[in-house]
Amino acid sequence: MAAGDQHPDVHDNHGQTPAAWTAVIIVMAAFLVGTLGIVLGQWVMFWIGVGMVVLGGIVGKVMSMAGLGMPRTSSRH
Repeated sequence: MAAGDQHPDVHDNHGQTPAAWTAVIIVMAAFLVGTLGIVLGQWVMFWIGVGMVVLGGIVGKVMSMAGLGMPRTSSRH
């Protein structure tokens, strides 16, 4: 990319927001619970892990909508 093609107003923070971190932590814990459920043969534990994955996505979206995520810009690139 040429030097003139860069957008100085575009921030590249790779999702380093409270909403993103919270969602990732919940989903990582969910995969741990789900994996333990499979290894131990506890299918209820596995399905709890699946539910936690969904919960992590919902929590991340709600936190983002509450202003704890990346700010939305009016222009689309």
